[in-house]
Amino acid sequence: MAGLRFTELQSRPLEFLDFTSLTLEEFQQLVPPFETAFHARMTAWRMDGKPRTARRFTVYKNCPLLTPEDRLLFILVYLKTYALQVVHGRLFGMVQGKANQWIHVLLPALLAALRALGDAPARSLTALAQRLGVAEADAATVVTPQAEEATPVVAVPTAAPAAPLLCEFARKKEHPSPERLSPPYVLSVLDRSSLRTPYLNRKLLG
Repeated sequence: MAGLRFTELQSRPLEFLDFTSLTLEEFQQLVPPFETAFHARMTAWRMDGKPRTARRFTVYKNCPLLTPEDRLLFILVYLKTYALQVVHGRLFGMVQGKANQWIHVLLPALLAALRALGDAPARSLTALAQRLGVAEADAATVVTPQAEEATPVVAVPTAAPAAPLLCEFARKKEHPSPERLSPPYVLSVLDRSSLRTPYLNRKLLG
């Protein structure tokens, strides 16, 4: 099945930026180190995550991600949108199982490429200071402090609606009255019961 491809998206720069958070120029700079890291990984590992002991990795003609650009686009779009794997696979023309394999293969390759370019996320204030070439105190000024979390308010669960209310609603469903069973009334009953009795709601709605 056909899916999203780099050749299709590159003609729409703004849409490409929305999909990846990168401009076309930034994307093209990332392709060579990403592809190098990808092949380095595939030299040692198979697509299923097991060590490679037999034949060399080859990109076949029927590969759903045939080009380096398609592979990089695949993982960048996943990181940007963080869609369900079944949805992401459908977007790129593959089933969920294959999408899962490609995600686990391409994520380490992307991280290795970013490290090679010196653009990998800094995991500590010390690492950030070293990258910026400044003291840790100066690096701390560019870090946005996290706001203190407010004390969570524990909501007291409301009691489930009494059975007579549901019975009354069922009776009114069988013998509706326009004055007594207006749409707001129906919604109010469903809202109160939908979180607790979905099976009963399906039965009531026929």
